[in-house]
Amino acid sequence: MSVTKFEKVIQLIDDANAKDIKIEKDNNGKDVAKELIYGQRMGEMIERFAPDADEVNKIAVHGQHIQRWTSPRSDYPMNKKGYHLWRSRLYSYHADTVCGLMEQVGYDKTSIERVKLSVGKKALKTNADTKMLENIAAMVFIEYYMQAMADKFNEYRENGQIEFITFHQSYSYEEFVEGLKAESDESGN
Repeated sequence: MSVTKFEKVIQLIDDANAKDIKIEKDNNGKDVAKELIYGQRMGEMIERFAPDADEVNKIAVHGQHIQRWTSPRSDYPMNKKGYHLWRSRLYSYHADTVCGLMEQVGYDKTSIERVKLSVGKKALKTNADTKMLENIAAMVFIEYYMQAMADKFNEYRENGQIEFITFHQSYSYEEFVEGLKAESDESGN
């Protein structure tokens, strides 16, 4: 039985993400590379949410954080400008990396360009592929990561250091984060 281009590119994404040294527990309590389990969760979620999605969407969703650990947030200034620079470079790196793997296994230029747009977070408000990817990412976050984040920051909330708020679904993640303002005391905390 021959392996399809789709299966090859998903395996290449998984192979790349399996190199992450950060470990997370899967649903069975087994240690798995953090970005590998994230990509697999994204792939599982698109199958549940949009089982009729085409291969291009499934590739984009599965690979959107490919090798994310290679560009740590700490390498950039810890301010709004540094955050946006980090994110925009990550988007480009992820898109270029996934598209390179697609090209390697023989995908056509149209499919590659679609993935480049969605993984690169281009045209978020108008591109159906990008919207699909962001919707899947939000559902994965809610199902697998939101409670741990809430638990981790409980102490900060109790100390008045952070506050959880809700945002309207018509806002993009970037618009929402851009609207958040940090306050610090005289000592910079």
